[in-house]
Amino acid sequence: MAVTRRVSVEKNRLRFAAAHFATFFGECEPLHGHNYVISVELEGDLTEDSWVWDFGDLKQLTKNISDTLDHKFILQLESRILKINESTTSWEISYLDKQYIFPKSDVVALPIDNSTAERIAEWFAEQLADSLSSRKGKFTKLTVGIEEMPGQAGWYTLDMQPSPTT
Repeated sequence: MAVTRRVSVEKNRLRFAAAHFATFFGECEPLHGHNYVISVELEGDLTEDSWVWDFGDLKQLTKNISDTLDHKFILQLESRILKINESTTSWEISYLDKQYIFPKSDVVALPIDNSTAERIAEWFAEQLADSLSSRKGKFTKLTVGIEEMPGQAGWYTLDMQPSPTT
């Protein structure tokens, strides 16, 4: 019988406010923002002290990443339809007749193709996995949810179990 052990942290201080515009079917949304809420689930083996992971540590690592996004414009660097130019002091983004210029200090440029909740969750999970890998403990699965508004979230799961060999 397979046994799964999991811990989760969410809400409370695990949130950030950010602006973005996503692109859909060759169109660009108007600039707008969300008060995002983060949920994290971590599966793994118990430590010698019978923990999957320390809640406080998991919350702090998650908060550290969310703080990098808080009160920023999320720029989708790998967009297929936005024209993006970087200068020493700003980012210039254009789409058809729209043009935005943001000071670099107000932007977090992510290596994603769209600033959807799903892509932000994927980026977030990868950042969190990197932070977790430097700590004691062994996790097998990490799931991150990024909620844009109540009842509307994008999810991403990293499966850290080794692939079966044939």
